[in-house]
Amino acid sequence: MSKKQKLELTWVGKENRPRLEPRILLEKPEKSYHAAHRVGKNDIFDNRLIFGDNLLALKALEQEFAGKVKCVYIDPPYNTGSAFAHYDDGLEHSLWLTLFRDRLELIKKLLTDDGSIWISIDDNEYPYLRIVCDEIFGRVNFACTMIWEKRKTRENRRVFSFKHDYVVVYALDRKLFEGVRNAVPVTQEVLDRYRNPDNDPRGPWQSVAITAQAGHGTASQFYEIVTPGGRRILPPSGNCWRFTKKRLDELASDNRIYFGADGNNVPRQKKFLSESEERGLTPETILYADEVGTNDSAKRHSNEIFNGNGFDNPKPEGLLKRVIEIASNPGDLVLDSFAGSGTTGAVAHKMGRRWIMVELGEHCHTHIIPRLKKVIDGEEKGGITEAVGWQGGGGFRYFRLAPSLLETDKWGREVISKAYNAAMLAEALCKLGGFLYAPSDAVYWQQGHSTEQDFIYVTTQTLSVEQLDQLSEEVGPERTLLVLCSAFRGKADRWPNLTVKKIPNHVRNRCEWGHDDYSLNVENLPVAPPNEEREAPQTKRRIGQSDLFAVADEEGS
Repeated sequence: MSKKQKLELTWVGKENRPRLEPRILLEKPEKSYHAAHRVGKNDIFDNRLIFGDNLLALKALEQEFAGKVKCVYIDPPYNTGSAFAHYDDGLEHSLWLTLFRDRLELIKKLLTDDGSIWISIDDNEYPYLRIVCDEIFGRVNFACTMIWEKRKTRENRRVFSFKHDYVVVYALDRKLFEGVRNAVPVTQEVLDRYRNPDNDPRGPWQSVAITAQAGHGTASQFYEIVTPGGRRILPPSGNCWRFTKKRLDELASDNRIYFGADGNNVPRQKKFLSESEERGLTPETILYADEVGTNDSAKRHSNEIFNGNGFDNPKPEGLLKRVIEIASNPGDLVLDSFAGSGTTGAVAHKMGRRWIMVELGEHCHTHIIPRLKKVIDGEEKGGITEAVGWQGGGGFRYFRLAPSLLETDKWGREVISKAYNAAMLAEALCKLGGFLYAPSDAVYWQQGHSTEQDFIYVTTQTLSVEQLDQLSEEVGPERTLLVLCSAFRGKADRWPNLTVKKIPNHVRNRCEWGHDDYSLNVENLPVAPPNEEREAPQTKRRIGQSDLFAVADEEGS
């Protein structure tokens, strides 16, 4: 009998996990962009747009941004079935779940303790998504499922006219999240409920009932109220007063109980607009189209931005505004690893949040960058621009994922990729080894550190005994140094404060090399083989030429 004591969703291939290569990120300044001048004192310039596979990008972000992302919003492929025409239903769901699970596990590591993840999804995978999220984030950290009214028109060509999608919300720690989550601004509909018929100096107010269910009341909540006009009132049958007599008298003396214009109405409590604005409104789980927009309004906006070449099913900026205003504050970091047309970054930018977006498709260049430039230049007037008073400013930095560190030469040996220069190699090996890449200007062998006393040194040289003796002396007995080189002379245990390893031997078995695409664009997957036992796809290898590591690999001890 199994010893497992919890509910679990299983699927074909669930046990298979990618051995991800922690790539470095290479900045391309010519694609980065910033405003010509500061617009406000809180302009943010260090936002990041990353071009590349989002699973590898999330792994690349792990070291620097673990525990720093306040809000994650993702709009992944919905798995409608058409993308899996060549697969049976079981494999269809298995592929989607495996690809998605791996991304969620990395996102969890990036969240702050009070952070949250918001996932747009439809009916097809919603139940499965919930169970996978329960496994990863914990069922106790499920916050809510929001229903977004994505259209207002009726679709008559289908059996049912689907008018909604879901936004599933999980927190890293629900109690912490509930303590910091923001209220939503008071809407005009709510504002219209406020009046000031008695000219109260505290301003407009609305009244609310002061009754409660009798079953939850105490003896002190059952009493007779005498109105200013002399009318005697008992609580309605099955109810009690919400306040004790003492508390009611305190509120009445502060003119917070209203008895109507003639002083004889059933009493109600006055709630002032000034006080409601300070608290805002509790977020509701239904996101109405009139408040946050629809697919149609988002598509019109997208076509305006991209001169008629917009996305078919974009999310409206109003929807992202609602998510971001609940889950974060100005200056917080927002992440979207399925950037699409760049709506999350555009909205976060206008709302004064820092942001990171990841996109593999070429629309990263054809759509996202031009859109962000318009936002930064203050030329993008649609969406939430007017609502938040956006005037432009700030900027972003563009990065791409570095190629795989190892490639296969013409003799079938794994060698360091020729795309890597010395600095890239040192940074990549720091990341692989869990070291912070921070080369010293004064000490050549201090290229990174894991603690204040533990350092790493990467070189393409073959190191002699004399060179290693000198290194050992400079490091001294109170510090340690990991030395990664093409080859070395002597026995590695000769230097107690040095750990000497050859590359690429030292990293060869660390992860999957040469795998550049873990894409969720499953429609691009190959047709399933005809036999019933389908083999897992082989990792692709890029073919390169021999370099110094191919030769150096044969040397040393």
